[in-house]
Amino acid sequence: MRTRQPGYDVPVYAMPSDLVRGWPDDMPASERTGTQPLVRKDRNGKSVLYYDRGEIEDGALAGRGLEIAWVKDPIEFFFLQIQGSGRLRAPDGSVIRIGYAGQNGREYVGIGSVMRERGLIGTGPGQYAASMQGMMQYLRDNPRDGRELMRLNKSWVFFRVLTGDGPLGALSVPVRRESSVAADPRFVPLGAPVFLSLDRSVANGLWIAQDTGGAIKGAVGIDTFWGAGTEARQIAGGMSGRGQPFILLPQGTLYRLGAN
Repeated sequence: MRTRQPGYDVPVYAMPSDLVRGWPDDMPASERTGTQPLVRKDRNGKSVLYYDRGEIEDGALAGRGLEIAWVKDPIEFFFLQIQGSGRLRAPDGSVIRIGYAGQNGREYVGIGSVMRERGLIGTGPGQYAASMQGMMQYLRDNPRDGRELMRLNKSWVFFRVLTGDGPLGALSVPVRRESSVAADPRFVPLGAPVFLSLDRSVANGLWIAQDTGGAIKGAVGIDTFWGAGTEARQIAGGMSGRGQPFILLPQGTLYRLGAN
């Protein structure tokens, strides 16, 4: 919903203007290395780390006119934030497409790993399925513990309304089903062809690195894009494969890099 309605109480926020890069005032000079974190000014004018998920859920950004939509289900919205783009369907059937605009710079925690460590998901007796669908069912069946689990992930994603072709990846070009992957640009150049050889045949083959993500870290962290719809949700929700990604480079590239 574009406006708040009964039952639609979860805000979808645009990027706030006070989210900037800088050093928190209480950070020792010896720790001020690398990229500056995302900060804000507190009521005393001091630079502090930006609000985390719990603070935002508790209303830290309320009343500032940042709401671009309101949604019904906080669990669905939590996973939409992880995916970085999605579609919001209103009761009248109209659809709003939203895409990634930025995030709060706080720590990303994959709750799937936490749930697996705690024995909540897996293949054992009484465990929920180790898939997005299984995780969501646990969160619904255990609302209090589920809320605390989601708040372990301090990262919060801000969105913008998409009106053209999309969703857009980090290259500002539309990503495509069964063609686009997100990768860590420190290891995989954006725009590079990536060949996946996995134990999940549905994802094997040639893809293009067109996006990034806060949850995608390391040389072998690859996230495949499956589009929208029931089938895409089923595939993506259970997608967890092991194998090897291969970056395809023009002949002579490694030789030239070595020579330099």
